[in-house]
Amino acid sequence: MPILTDGALEVFSNSPEQTRRLGMQLGELLAPGDVIWLEGDLGSGKTTLVQGMAAGWGSADLVTSPTFVLVNVYRRPNRQQFAHMDAYRLESAEDAEQLDLDALMDQGPLIVEWAPRIAAALPADRLHLQLQTVDETRRHILMEPRGERYQDIARAFKDAVYGN
Repeated sequence: MPILTDGALEVFSNSPEQTRRLGMQLGELLAPGDVIWLEGDLGSGKTTLVQGMAAGWGSADLVTSPTFVLVNVYRRPNRQQFAHMDAYRLESAEDAEQLDLDALMDQGPLIVEWAPRIAAALPADRLHLQLQTVDETRRHILMEPRGERYQDIARAFKDAVYGN
């Protein structure tokens, strides 16, 4: 049995700045309808990674954790939106569905922190990112694509980070 699933990728970040840069590489690859599933303990770098994703996607907006507002929406000049959801305070997938996830995905990518809490409301095809704290500054990021689109994203991300 393999240690990693097919198409999975492990990345280590040595600083918050490097985590942000990795996010930028990923953000450049995102399109409307893409769903990014984020898992990780408090302080594991999820919001830092999303800051990079939003910047790489093309938003100049300040990215903050949406814990108390549930969804932050960041824009780019062409009016597309990047939705950053925090499901930590949601009780169920039904709660998430009331936020009209389909409309959010139609406008741009949807990034969901604490995604396992609303798994049933999210599409089966998505990109799983699991962040783990290694030490005060280092993070381990496991990327697992689910579906062909996300395998393409993972391959392009790998090429961008490590070269062809």
